[in-house]
Amino acid sequence: MIPSSVGPPAKSPDAASASLPTDHAAKIEAVSGDPDPGRRTAVRERRTARLPEEAGVILALAALVGIVGAFHPAFLTPANLITQVGGSAAYGILALGMVFVIAIGEIDLSIGWMFNFAAVIGAGVMVAGIDPWIAAAIGVLFGAVLGLINGVLGVGLRIPMIIITLGTFSMYRGLALVVNKSTAIIPPDTTGSFFVISQARIGGVLPVVAVVFVILAVLLHVVLHHTRFGYRVQAIGSNPEAARLAGIRTARTKIQVMVLMGAVAGFAGALFVGFRGAIDPTSGSEFALIVIAAAIIGGTPLSGGGGTVIGALVGALIITTISSGIIFFGIDATWSTFVTGAVIVIAVVIDQLVRRQRSQRAGLAADGV
Repeated sequence: MIPSSVGPPAKSPDAASASLPTDHAAKIEAVSGDPDPGRRTAVRERRTARLPEEAGVILALAALVGIVGAFHPAFLTPANLITQVGGSAAYGILALGMVFVIAIGEIDLSIGWMFNFAAVIGAGVMVAGIDPWIAAAIGVLFGAVLGLINGVLGVGLRIPMIIITLGTFSMYRGLALVVNKSTAIIPPDTTGSFFVISQARIGGVLPVVAVVFVILAVLLHVVLHHTRFGYRVQAIGSNPEAARLAGIRTARTKIQVMVLMGAVAGFAGALFVGFRGAIDPTSGSEFALIVIAAAIIGGTPLSGGGGTVIGALVGALIITTISSGIIFFGIDATWSTFVTGAVIVIAVVIDQLVRRQRSQRAGLAADGV
């Protein structure tokens, strides 16, 4: 809650809003009373004149596709480009959820095994004779429970999520291997509507999983940027103490974010089972690096306080394009991991340079220069 009658006027809300992203600060100012509405209007006008924050990464993807296509025209065929989107759906969906985790200033290292474990449970329920649609829903709920465990442990013990999930990474992996007995789980009947729809191609070309990937990205973009929950997430990542002073329940919101991450992992796992018709013991084992890379490359800063879900989608496509480009150029596929890591480093460096430039501009503006 914002105090209004005790202490120096507007001191607490100003201190809080100064550390929050512009949108959150504007909301707090709207509640407490902005002494300079003209300044607020000018800031809003400058903000609307900017290019979308995803513009840079979209241009990078276009340039990358153009470079590969210039040397290998077959890469630019519509069928191949659509395949790229479908191929990135599994870890791309996880990257959408990871944006929320990074936005609160945390990192989840257990996502790959939450994905695998939830898929194993869903597929195992299908083997037991449960309707695949119900089994898929159980997989999503199970993923949410795994995320809840991460959140409660991290918040309750006041330990960074990266440390908690380093432990649950091994826990979920071990339990998944116990349940699947280190063998692939294959549902006995893959002719039902769940598998037919998951494996379908619209117009015989566009995979349904690619459509689901894009739709989910749009929905989560709206959640992050146009809901109170999204505002709270970004406020906490920007400055937890300022967010608390603004009346945000930081602990509860962090747990909610981890539950969301788990549910997204469960959803991706269920979709994977429907698309592939099975789940093997190693699926998702290497997703952590790729997922975090997609979110960072897409424009979500590791420091938290903001994020772009659409950028994460594009980031996933960039990683897929890099992997495919390496194959098209005849380079050993083992180089793809190195290239992905190099792209992360470049993205982080660029992000830091941009943030410093913005800080310098903000400082000059505050000084009236």
